[in-house]
Amino acid sequence: MSAEHIRLQEDKERKKHWKKWGPYLTERQWGTVREDYSPDGAAWENVTHDDARSKAYRWGEEGIAGISDHKQKLCLAWGFWNGKDPFIKERLFGLTGNQGNHGEDVKEIYYYLDSTPTHSYMKMLYKYPQAEYPYQKLIDENRKAGKLQDEYELIDTGVFDEDRYFDIFIEYAKNDAEDIFSIVTVHNRGPEDAKLIVMPTVWFRKTWFTGHEPFMPTISKLDDHSIKAFNPKSGNYIFTFCSNTDLVFCNNETNREKLYGIPKDQIFCKDGINDFIVSGDRRGLNPQNMGTKAAAIFELEIPAGGSKSIKMRMQHQIEEKPLESSKESVELRKKEADEFYDTIQDRVTDADLKSIQRQAFAGLMWSKQFYYYDVNRWLEGDAGRYTPPEQRKKGRNNNWRHLQNYDIISMPDKWEYPWYAAWDLAFHCIPIARIDPEFAKDQLQLLLNEWYMHPNGQIPAYEWNFSDVNPPVHAYAIQRVYQIDKKLNGGKGDQEFLERAMHKLMLNFTWWVNQKDSDGKNIFEGGFLGLDNISLFDRSHASHYQGKLEQADGTSWMAMFSLNLLRISLDLCEFNKVYQFTATKFLEHFLYIAGAMNNISQEHISLWDDEDSFFYDVFHLKGKEPKKLKVRSIVGLIPLFAVEPIREELFDDLPEFKKRLDFFLSEKPKLAALVSSWIQPGYDKRRLFSLLRGHRMKSVLHKMLDSDEFLSDYGIRSLSKYYEKNPYGMKINGDTLSIKYTPGESDTRMFGGNSNWRGPIWFPINFLIIESLKKFDFYYGGDFSIEYPTGSGNFLTMDIIAKELSLRCMRIFMKDKNGHRPVYGKNKKFQEDPHFKDYILFYEYFHGDSGKGLGASHQTGWTALIAEMIHKYYKFSEVHHDVNTPLFRS
Repeated sequence: MSAEHIRLQEDKERKKHWKKWGPYLTERQWGTVREDYSPDGAAWENVTHDDARSKAYRWGEEGIAGISDHKQKLCLAWGFWNGKDPFIKERLFGLTGNQGNHGEDVKEIYYYLDSTPTHSYMKMLYKYPQAEYPYQKLIDENRKAGKLQDEYELIDTGVFDEDRYFDIFIEYAKNDAEDIFSIVTVHNRGPEDAKLIVMPTVWFRKTWFTGHEPFMPTISKLDDHSIKAFNPKSGNYIFTFCSNTDLVFCNNETNREKLYGIPKDQIFCKDGINDFIVSGDRRGLNPQNMGTKAAAIFELEIPAGGSKSIKMRMQHQIEEKPLESSKESVELRKKEADEFYDTIQDRVTDADLKSIQRQAFAGLMWSKQFYYYDVNRWLEGDAGRYTPPEQRKKGRNNNWRHLQNYDIISMPDKWEYPWYAAWDLAFHCIPIARIDPEFAKDQLQLLLNEWYMHPNGQIPAYEWNFSDVNPPVHAYAIQRVYQIDKKLNGGKGDQEFLERAMHKLMLNFTWWVNQKDSDGKNIFEGGFLGLDNISLFDRSHASHYQGKLEQADGTSWMAMFSLNLLRISLDLCEFNKVYQFTATKFLEHFLYIAGAMNNISQEHISLWDDEDSFFYDVFHLKGKEPKKLKVRSIVGLIPLFAVEPIREELFDDLPEFKKRLDFFLSEKPKLAALVSSWIQPGYDKRRLFSLLRGHRMKSVLHKMLDSDEFLSDYGIRSLSKYYEKNPYGMKINGDTLSIKYTPGESDTRMFGGNSNWRGPIWFPINFLIIESLKKFDFYYGGDFSIEYPTGSGNFLTMDIIAKELSLRCMRIFMKDKNGHRPVYGKNKKFQEDPHFKDYILFYEYFHGDSGKGLGASHQTGWTALIAEMIHKYYKFSEVHHDVNTPLFRS
């Protein structure tokens, strides 16, 4: 076991709390729902970026490269000032959802470079311009840009020209669980000497006004190079800096006079340090050198092409020469991180892919966040404080009063999406399980706890609307994480994890059946289901057209959910044979859903279209014949996901389950005939449950693999490219609706924000396609293939297709023959500059034709599935194919 594996084991056994401290600060607390106390719910405008430096938050804290304890009582982050900006850089800047031409968008350049699961070693890079930061220019240029134009980014403003910027590397290394070294190294990449002020900043989250903290925490000066942070519950933390410096103090309190024109009730407010640095105003600093916020001020002059470092240590006890071993300790933890990842990447032979995978893991680890949200208290307000407007009690999330979140949670992106999202989190946990299965399991259990899950069985979606509906992928993730953990644990499965999850998943399944199958026909709605702009209209508001949408994807997700619970039931039969009865229940659900998809309510209406050989949604208009919305999108590919191969020996060991199987074969042969030949053993005596039999399977795959339809050089598009030149239109109740293939940014605000499923490549869908193809191959064992292209005489097995799709997704990030990465498009600086080209950004989605990264730039949530794709590609390839050579041509 590596040193990091030992730390993980110690943390799991609660011998030492290695994860107590981590990168748990968000990168944007302003503009969030939690901090919004407006009557109209306009969260972006209620607390702005400009407000943030003067307002003490209620629910969380933000910072650059910040760390905190797991309850976020005490925080540390880094502030910078180049001597030209109007205020210090202590939080990342970006455009609000209403300012950006494609929704919210962070306007900074930073990278998560490394992290172990216990955060024993972490490294991040922040790039800070030496010229005045172009805040207003970014706002103005994006305001002028339309939906058809690209986003105007920081790199486009010219502030990085002639390399006039600082590369700021922030490293953390744990000497012990609560003994942390930090080294910040600043490189001047420019042609002239340049000055920079660096401010390690320590503060307490404001908890003392709620009545739960009877004692006021304090931060005070010990000497000219150290401060003490004291909280009665956690004791003393001593922060020691590498040299004598100016130590300044204020309070983490709102400057009410500045923000609201109300006379100050506090003299030394949150923005006191900023005002001193920028304008030399000391009136906001406490001359007694104490408060609840403090910073050490280092004024550096860095020669052209040179660098300077600052060292710091946090520990409980004072000791002589506390920083003497800082460099050695950081180097040791870095070496141990290398040893840990060497065991994870033991089969990955391509150096570039190794680096991509490790940075993906780093992004997952850095994207953990302390998330605090008590909905009832948020709606009602805190005792003795400002009472929220009455409108809130009937507004956002008012029916989720039971929800109390106070945990470390894996975030999709800590700036653009600094809140958990149910289906994103499910995908995060799969690659996380490769490096920290305990954290992955805890995350999946979290959303199933009764203080998260609604009493009616719904899993909360995301804070903007907990009642929204995400695809039901939680059971899939739980089953996958269980299997990964079982293999890592020498074949021993975590029964408690799986059994506890199963009970809650059945409640969630029942919610779906009761709430999203309104007519009890085993055909499901669900609304947008995470696929924001994939249809002719917003699928969450089909009633606007006096109709109801019966969804091929919603119904297929439920077929998949049924098979996931069937699989989990069979896994639990290893421990308790009583679960064969729940296996039977979900087998029947699956079969009834399959039947309904082919003949809804015996009305001869099918979600499958024989003419086009594809699945479509069906729209029911009052008083009119149902219409198929014949749009070829990933809605019609999602039936692929409902597949599960099962070993034959399981049937013999579960007599009640086998008895029910035999009953269906004899009593309901039409249902049995709809799904794959489950009575016919496949490779190694396996049986298969699937929505797709041979003909339909081949028809769907032929369209999916057609480069004029779904197949891109970089994965599977979300909408057929056919609609680029042939937009699809339909008239519904007098309105003419149309849809066109849009490979890049969204050209519509149908659903809002920067959402776009009208052509780009999305990792969660590609990942599930690849996983499903592997399951089909597991059953067929190479005996099932399709001719591609048709008439070519060239036949592809499911395994070859899965590998090629993995390679195409991997090539988004890999260097091509010119040394360029498709993810960075035509950005010369990102492609060729040695200080940019090997750092990876994991975007939200990717251009359907070029592979260029789009949307949120740090969504190392579901896009971190690239780490799992790399792992699987190498693990299951006995002969490693050249990753730069296609397995088949489009």
